[in-house]
Amino acid sequence: MSTHAKLLLRHQRPFIKFWFARVFTASSFQMLAVAIGWHMYELTGSVLDLGLVGLAEFFPRLLFILWTGHVADRFDRRRVAALCQGLQGLIALALVIGVGGLGVTREMIFVLAFLLGTARAFEGPATQALLPSLVPAQLFPAAVAASSSAMQTATIVAPALGGLLFAIGPLWVYGPVALLFALACSLMLSLPKRPAPPKQTGPAMDNLLAGMRFVRSRPDILGAISLDMFAVLLGGATALLPVFAKDILLTGPWGLGLLRSAPAVGALLMSLWLARYPINKRVGRVMFAAVGVFGVATIAFGLSTSFWLSMAVLVVLGAADMISMVIRGAFVQLETPDAMRGRVSAVNGLFIGASNQLGEFESGLTAHWFGTVPAVVIGGVGTLIVTGVWMRLFPTLANRDQLHRDLD
Repeated sequence: MSTHAKLLLRHQRPFIKFWFARVFTASSFQMLAVAIGWHMYELTGSVLDLGLVGLAEFFPRLLFILWTGHVADRFDRRRVAALCQGLQGLIALALVIGVGGLGVTREMIFVLAFLLGTARAFEGPATQALLPSLVPAQLFPAAVAASSSAMQTATIVAPALGGLLFAIGPLWVYGPVALLFALACSLMLSLPKRPAPPKQTGPAMDNLLAGMRFVRSRPDILGAISLDMFAVLLGGATALLPVFAKDILLTGPWGLGLLRSAPAVGALLMSLWLARYPINKRVGRVMFAAVGVFGVATIAFGLSTSFWLSMAVLVVLGAADMISMVIRGAFVQLETPDAMRGRVSAVNGLFIGASNQLGEFESGLTAHWFGTVPAVVIGGVGTLIVTGVWMRLFPTLANRDQLHRDLD
């Protein structure tokens, strides 16, 4: 363990509380995602409904894009995060009540998915912008590494645990999830209060749009996050995992949990590799190559009829996606002023949300039209096409050599 990591554990109590709150939140969401996906598919048997759940989670990101970052930069970030975690806990509690007696319906899941997306849309920028204020500057890199590794570990363990618990019964998932969200909310509120954010000047709309203008003014940032958005939007098959688990790979909710965990295994392994061997040269080419591998892995997953081959392909897919995430995250982190970090994080969150939740809708819709396997294969081919097109649209990004570069 490094000296900085030891200092974090021994002397940075606020960071430890933040770390546990993030782990509880990430674990709860992953367990909830597995349970809701399987629950919906059991209720309706419709691949389109699985896609619509993703759309319901994404729509709040688009609806509130101008406000999520503004709220993170204007109000107490720990209270904003705690409020969002509390709302997610209430969503899980509503599912507990539904399973316990009132019943869970298709429409109820859609409404709860919209509320879940709303909470996560506001929580993301607030928590991302909160971390730098919790630790000294010299410990910030170690804090980011500790936070990222914890999130990846939660993303590996929680879906598998959620699938196993759902196999026993839905209440075994929704009840613990509600409790974990409550614990995360309590920890976030116990963080020390920080000075109020500086008062923003100028027209309100200018402040709200500042993050968008900043991203648009940086072609490399715009190219990196839009490449990731379209690649994952087309290649994302997460929404269809319940179909693959139940109808193609012939497994149960435990198998669905393992499938959802597999990309995180690849991402964690790749993050450990990148920590030891960071990308220092030809970063543009490396990122585009990683997105290409992501597309090929998506095609292979769509064609696989073996559970363990599908698991292995998803591990490769997650590793490739991690490379793109690291490069994109470095761009945003290095080139964003602190005063507008929340607004830029909100824009980045919109792109991430589009690539994940909107990608789930795209997968569900194309599966409804063409069938499950053709939908995934078409998406993988689309990812490869986008990779080639983006290399021509953003040549400076494709030819970028250094990850770190002085601002213009």
